[in-house]
Amino acid sequence: MSRKLDILYSVAADGAELAARAADYIAERATAAATAHGRARIAISGGSTPKATFALLGDSTQPWRRAMPWDRLDLWWVDERCVPPDDRDSNYRMTREALLDRVPLQLEQIHRMRGELEPAEGASKYEAELREGFALGNTGIPHFDLVQLGMGPDGHTASLFPHTAALHETRSLAVANHVSAKDAWRITLTLPVINRAADVFFLISGKDKAQILKEVLLGTHDPERLPSQLIAPQNGILTLLLDRAAAALLPETGKGSMGTIARI
Repeated sequence: MSRKLDILYSVAADGAELAARAADYIAERATAAATAHGRARIAISGGSTPKATFALLGDSTQPWRRAMPWDRLDLWWVDERCVPPDDRDSNYRMTREALLDRVPLQLEQIHRMRGELEPAEGASKYEAELREGFALGNTGIPHFDLVQLGMGPDGHTASLFPHTAALHETRSLAVANHVSAKDAWRITLTLPVINRAADVFFLISGKDKAQILKEVLLGTHDPERLPSQLIAPQNGILTLLLDRAAAALLPETGKGSMGTIARI
């Protein structure tokens, strides 16, 4: 039986406002999780849009850096390119430069995907680290407090690209995924992991995302072509933080800057 999914979207005027809203969102939920059960476990994505948010979180002159429970935070990655950690395409490198070098996280709190390894080995080691870090043993699925996603202009999210094998993976926690369109390998968390998180949100900006976002949210269900349609958190709520350009083709927000779409 299909479950109802409530999609809540917030529209910021521009990139600067979007970055601030996302920093608010992360800091509030990290603090709530750390208060509720002692630690906040967050998985993040790469890209230019989250980079601006990470820079705010790491800026000692901004309130978000002081608000984050750094001593009770475990930081994980949603996906990674199969490149060394100092490569300019590395999601880890972007996060290190924007955030990690400026905040008081210890090495044991930072759980990067090892893109420099052979892809299958990197995915296997990350799954083992997830199982140890979440005390899962050989079974079970990690329960992240927060997962931050992006969306590509082709409708992909994480490294779940159109027409790739990882879209159908239901047993592994992390897999190597070959992306023929880019002739490249990626490591990615799988859908069962993402959808089990307590809170899942997309962070999306730019006019080049407007059409694909409309198709993902309002178009025909076609997840092989639009993998972002497979993001359906078990709690029945999906949040999108958008700028005005990305949200240009969505229904006008009903109250203030908030809108809602119900999907079965």
